[in-house]
Amino acid sequence: MTPVRTTLSRVSPLLACLGLLATWQVAALSLDTDSFPTAWQAIKTVPDILGDPESLLNILDSIRRMAIGLTLAVLFAIPLGLAMGRSARVSAFFNPLLMMIYPVPKAALMPVIMLWLGVGDASKTLVIFLGVSLPVIYHSFQGAKAVEEKMLWSGAAMGLGGMQRMLRIVLPAALPEILTGCRTGLVLALITMVTSEMIARQSGAGNILFNAMDMAQYDTVFAMIIIIGALGIVLDAAFDKLRWRLVKWAEPHQEILLGAS
Repeated sequence: MTPVRTTLSRVSPLLACLGLLATWQVAALSLDTDSFPTAWQAIKTVPDILGDPESLLNILDSIRRMAIGLTLAVLFAIPLGLAMGRSARVSAFFNPLLMMIYPVPKAALMPVIMLWLGVGDASKTLVIFLGVSLPVIYHSFQGAKAVEEKMLWSGAAMGLGGMQRMLRIVLPAALPEILTGCRTGLVLALITMVTSEMIARQSGAGNILFNAMDMAQYDTVFAMIIIIGALGIVLDAAFDKLRWRLVKWAEPHQEILLGAS
């Protein structure tokens, strides 16, 4: 990539954020309603929220729940997706079940899960787990299915067993696709985390957001949206750097295509 294109790719997210904030400011000033504060009013409220120990603990609780749900989902979904991609029997068994679960909004399951597990961490973590698992399974499945058979035949000829071929051939070859699923899962983990906390109102960022809506504290509502959005941007950027380090060998072809366009 040329230096100009590299610079533009780095500053474009910042320019997009500034443009969004400017549009928000103009729209809020034009509408002049209490339920839609200006961007500046919301931004000024952010330090107040982060400076409050109780609010900060609630946000950290949310991050903890999201991390647990995401980790459990990845540990479950990657092996299952790989097994489905390489075994027709495993795929035939799990695919109908997953196709039935996939269209159901995970937040819609929250009331039922609350009846079983209560309103504590377990129910919210389970909803995050369900929301993250499906895209990771799908991308792991696609990555494993795309592995060329001749690579596996070569591994078998070298004396590698089935599990060794899975770990030393299928997993590395499918890793770029797996990480794409994990990146999607990270976004869904944030969404399901906030949604579950707004339904099971006990603690967390979603609880702060819902309480502020109840009390018509619209500055706090929009400030929490900024905080949650910023958290999502930071997590996505950090994961993208990790993904690049793990699969940078898969990047040159993409850069050549971009340069040729």
